[in-house]
Amino acid sequence: MKALRAPLLTLLAFGGSAVLDTSTATTTTGVGSLPAGWQGKLSALVPLAGQTVQVLEKRSSLAFVELQQLVTKAGGSRDALRQLMLSAARGEPLEYDERLNITQEEFRRYVVFQPVLAPTGKTLRLNVVRDGNLLKFGDGPGLNGVLRGLVLDLGSGELRTPEGFGGKPHAVVPSTAFDRSIDIRSGFEWNVRGNSPVTQNGVKVQLQLLQLPGNQVILTCYRFSMLRGTTSEGNLIFSYTR
Repeated sequence: MKALRAPLLTLLAFGGSAVLDTSTATTTTGVGSLPAGWQGKLSALVPLAGQTVQVLEKRSSLAFVELQQLVTKAGGSRDALRQLMLSAARGEPLEYDERLNITQEEFRRYVVFQPVLAPTGKTLRLNVVRDGNLLKFGDGPGLNGVLRGLVLDLGSGELRTPEGFGGKPHAVVPSTAFDRSIDIRSGFEWNVRGNSPVTQNGVKVQLQLLQLPGNQVILTCYRFSMLRGTTSEGNLIFSYTR
């Protein structure tokens, strides 16, 4: 994470965005609404000590699958669709073609860029230690301090930060949206925010553990931290098998 000195007012108004947009999933509200047996489900998702993970990144992809289905249903020109895809591959501006047999409004709605997760080809080993019910995250090569000092209580579900704040998880349930970029089956999400003018500490952190098919797990973490007046910010997206 990149560090710098900043006044507390910076923290009170800090921005930042979630690592992974879960608008294609649903988050419940409150630890009381977590599913039965959630502790076991959480334990099955968290990384093991020394877990090897694959580094992912967010990229943009055109929603061509949905567009192709729409044009085919409307009896549009396959040649016009093919030319559109070639233009996109060459990075050229995408222009409406009436041979697609869809309206300009439909064209604009489907010719949009969607965020997708893609492997970078890099792997690394997480610095994580299990101490009873506590899962403690450290730093290491490639982690850039984003996870440093975070502690997850697998008994209560609380995520604690070295800045002095904590929060309980929300359950992430499968989405029924046809255009979701990844197949989320279940998972947990923590959103912790807080600041103290006395200690000059504050934090905004979003941690996600998302279960995918085939025992695949995605761990994402966005963190904006102020520790004794020094701020830092970073994002991580990993995948691994449990």
